[in-house]
Amino acid sequence: MLCKEQGITVLGLNAIFDILVIAKVNVLETAQRLLHKDASLENLGGLRNRGLPFRMTLLAAGGAGVLYLRWKVMGTGPPTFTEVDNPASFADSVLVRAVNYNYYYSLNAWLLLCPWWLCFDWSMGCVPLIKSAADCRVAAPLALWLCLVGLACHALRSEDGHERRVLTLGLGFLVIPFLPASNLFFRVGFVVAERVLYLPSVGFCVLLTLGVRALCTRTPRKKLLAAALLGLLLINVLRCLVRSGEWRSEEQLFRSALSVCPLNAKVHYNVGKNLADKGNQTAAIRYYREAVRLNPKYVHAMNNLGNILKERNELQEAEELLSLAVQIQPDFAAAWMNLGIVQNSLKRFEAAEQSYRTAIRHRRKYPDCYYNLGRLYADLNRHADALNAWRNATALRPGHSLAWNNMVILLDNTGNLAQAEAVGREALALIPNDHSLMFSLANVLGKSQKYKESEALFLKAIKAHPNTASYHAVLYHRWGHLDVAKKHYEISLQLDPTASGTKENYGLLRRKLEQMQKKDV
Repeated sequence: MLCKEQGITVLGLNAIFDILVIAKVNVLETAQRLLHKDASLENLGGLRNRGLPFRMTLLAAGGAGVLYLRWKVMGTGPPTFTEVDNPASFADSVLVRAVNYNYYYSLNAWLLLCPWWLCFDWSMGCVPLIKSAADCRVAAPLALWLCLVGLACHALRSEDGHERRVLTLGLGFLVIPFLPASNLFFRVGFVVAERVLYLPSVGFCVLLTLGVRALCTRTPRKKLLAAALLGLLLINVLRCLVRSGEWRSEEQLFRSALSVCPLNAKVHYNVGKNLADKGNQTAAIRYYREAVRLNPKYVHAMNNLGNILKERNELQEAEELLSLAVQIQPDFAAAWMNLGIVQNSLKRFEAAEQSYRTAIRHRRKYPDCYYNLGRLYADLNRHADALNAWRNATALRPGHSLAWNNMVILLDNTGNLAQAEAVGREALALIPNDHSLMFSLANVLGKSQKYKESEALFLKAIKAHPNTASYHAVLYHRWGHLDVAKKHYEISLQLDPTASGTKENYGLLRRKLEQMQKKDV
């Protein structure tokens, strides 16, 4: 129960087991006695003698205590859900809510009976609402209740005490653990969730076993029945293997849901996000657009799509999407920050600063936003503000390499070498293996003529990241070790032949070496 609230229903299952199996109470007979005006305590004495009321009191008190603790852990308030999580619970009509809740129950029952159409998420249009009596799906809850009522009546009227107890126990194990997911006591944050069927499946197995037993006593073809059961078992084992295979990777899991819930925007969003993480932006855009089409208020899909468009330099559409996202959800801090980045790229600096400030107002501990705000201030030559923003970023996240690196570079470029060195050393003390910080601090030390220490950091940075062209040659040229500098310039140009600065410095170095050779001759 510390992980899932449904665990509290185990106490109810204990109570059902105690009443039916240990105390062997005939529920129908006991109810009839209680309803009669002449019911006497002697008729119910068997319950007292077996200690059932005391045990029920213990279970009730223990359950109440556990529920209170859980309530305190939750912050003495229920979680909040949106319409896309559970559309039926937001319907205006009580009748529409009741019909759809019952349809959800029938879907859960069908998944127990035939677990073929399984999906990691059933929200966001996966199960359209029933809004008319002409909808053929109305028959599903009717069939479910006919079965349940029929089983309950048979359980209450059965003359076989053992059958009555087992059938009632199976129904109790089927229904009670499902109650927290039924929307009867409080709104839940899902339409269908396969995890809530774990405990009810116990009751389902009990009922199935009882049904098979009844069939065995009534049919002469027991071998045929056994073969059919083994075939059913084999089919479900194979289905379990297939489903387990779909859970082996995010991509397989998300794609398996496309055929089950093609109208679910979240499924398309997750497929798109998985593709984007793998670098396939073109395909990711297609799935993000479909997610937004299916749910025009899906702000997370808008935010991710806007990010990709920003990286592809399609800034106008990116700004439109991100602006719409923050209009729909004004406290969406990540979308405000990304909108600021796009506005900064469009040279709309005042709007960008306002977006960053709004993001920080909604999420005070937001180091990435402070970092981007610092970049904006650096572009505007507001150096003190930039340094202050980056300081805030590193205070919130001491391992924020980009913020540290930008501070060192800005102080270096503005001639504050002593301060740049101090910041670089502070950063490396916190992030000792960051090769970009090693390079930036090595540059500062080289300019301060601390060549030996600078060389050690350069070599360490090159060892950590040997394929970075810019890490080669700068120090040795400045230090006057021209032959070594020439060798590193050539390595740098092999790694990046298009680096104009390296080409220019290499040309200067070669001319200087040629002049020195002529003088020697």
